[in-house]
Amino acid sequence: MPENLLFAFGLTLLAGLATGIGSVLAFFTSTTNTKFLSWMLGFSAGVMIYVSMIEIFVKSKDALVGSLGVQSGNWLTVAGFFGGILLIALIDKFVPEQGNPHELKKVEDINKSNVKKTDHSLLKMGSFTALAIAIHNFPEGIATFTAALQDPGLGVAITVAIAIHNIPEGIAVAVPVYFATGDRKKAFKLSFLSGLAEPVGAIVAFLILMPFLNDVMFGLIFAAVAGIMVFISLDELLPAAKKYDEGHLSIYGLIAGMAVMAVSLLLFI
Repeated sequence: MPENLLFAFGLTLLAGLATGIGSVLAFFTSTTNTKFLSWMLGFSAGVMIYVSMIEIFVKSKDALVGSLGVQSGNWLTVAGFFGGILLIALIDKFVPEQGNPHELKKVEDINKSNVKKTDHSLLKMGSFTALAIAIHNFPEGIATFTAALQDPGLGVAITVAIAIHNIPEGIAVAVPVYFATGDRKKAFKLSFLSGLAEPVGAIVAFLILMPFLNDVMFGLIFAAVAGIMVFISLDELLPAAKKYDEGHLSIYGLIAGMAVMAVSLLLFI
């Protein structure tokens, strides 16, 4: 169990640190490869949707049905799934539009000449963007941690998918913070810190959920994780992928993500 815990924490930390990669890309590349970004966001959505509906939801139902019986287990699985969707939807609803992490930025934006180094209103908005993404990443940390505890292979797959979609979120933090301050170090620091909300989510899951961890609790968490990941895919990843799409690249990425996830799951049977 200690090795499992360290592995789960490590995966969650890696997923969170991907926001820092996004801010580094913003500072050290001059243009955004929109074709690659579209394909990768579609790929991440494909991994998340497939693993949620084919693997996580099924594991949740098996655990709950095994503990509570067919009728109660099935109903609780569905309730947990839509409960996860409701949770992440409420988080999005209470994040004001100007700080919403779904509003992606491009690398080119950071090189615009209209940066105001002393604009306190922009600083406030930029800092709030980092806070909004941190709140948004918190349940993802719980999802990664619990999945890795239950199934290390599944945890790796979820980590990869979340890390991919955290990279453009890192850009989304770095660009407005740089607009506000003209300070690349501050922009990187806030982007990096917003990603640390994921391991914080893992710590909360460990401290609060672990003492009550049984088949019913695992089933409910897994159902909620499936709902959260499906919502993120449909509300965030696919719209962002389509925004930069050229020639159905995002859909090809989506199918590729599903195929890779399907083969990975088959290899671990």
